[in-house]
Amino acid sequence: MSGAGPRPRRHGDDAAPHEHSIPPSYFDGRYTESPDPWNLSVRWYERRKYDLTLASLPRRRYASGYEPACSIGVLTRGLAGRCDRLLAVDSAPAAVEAATAALADSPHVSVRRSVLPRDLPDASFDLVVLSEFLYYFTPDDLELLAKGLRDRLRPGGHVVCVHRRSTAPGQGWDGYNAHRAVEGRMGLDTVMSLDDPGFEIVVLERRKG
Repeated sequence: MSGAGPRPRRHGDDAAPHEHSIPPSYFDGRYTESPDPWNLSVRWYERRKYDLTLASLPRRRYASGYEPACSIGVLTRGLAGRCDRLLAVDSAPAAVEAATAALADSPHVSVRRSVLPRDLPDASFDLVVLSEFLYYFTPDDLELLAKGLRDRLRPGGHVVCVHRRSTAPGQGWDGYNAHRAVEGRMGLDTVMSLDDPGFEIVVLERRKG
C-alpha cells in the first residue's frame, strides 16, 4: 500500500492577498441565498474543526471572550460553555439575527452587528477566537485588526486562529498565509499549532508582565 507522500512545503507569501477587503455586501448576499451559506451546522468538516478548536483552548474557563465573524452561532455555542461572558459579532444582519436566536438561552452571550476592522469593541478580553475570515482582508486591514486585537488582549490571554488551508502553494490566499501574517503583526507567543490537511489551528498567548 503506497502512502500519500509529504505535502509541498508552504511559506507565508506563497500566495497574494486581496487588493481590496471583501465588503459586507458580499456576505449579505450569501445569507440572502441561504440561511447557512457555508453549511456550518451540518458539515462534518465544520463539526470536527469546531471540536478541535474547543479542545485547543489552553484554559478550561475564560472570564471574557470575543468571537468576530460568528456567522449563525455554531462555534459560538461551544465557546459560550467556556466563557463567563462572550461577545460575538458579525457584519451580516441575517447572521446576527440567527446567532441571537441560537444563543437566546445563554444570557451571558451578547451578539451584535460589527464591521471589522473599524468596529473593534471598547473592551478587553482573555480569549479571542478568529475563525474563517482573516483571509478576506487586505494586508493593511489585517494589520489594523491584528494590532487592535492585541491591544484588547489581557496579559496571559489567548488568541485562537482557525482557518481552512490549501495543501499546496499557489492555490490562493488562505488560512496558512493569514495566520503567518497575524503572527508577525501581533508579536505574541505561539503556544500550540495543529496542521490538519484541511485547516490550521494556531493558539497565541500574550505574556504576563
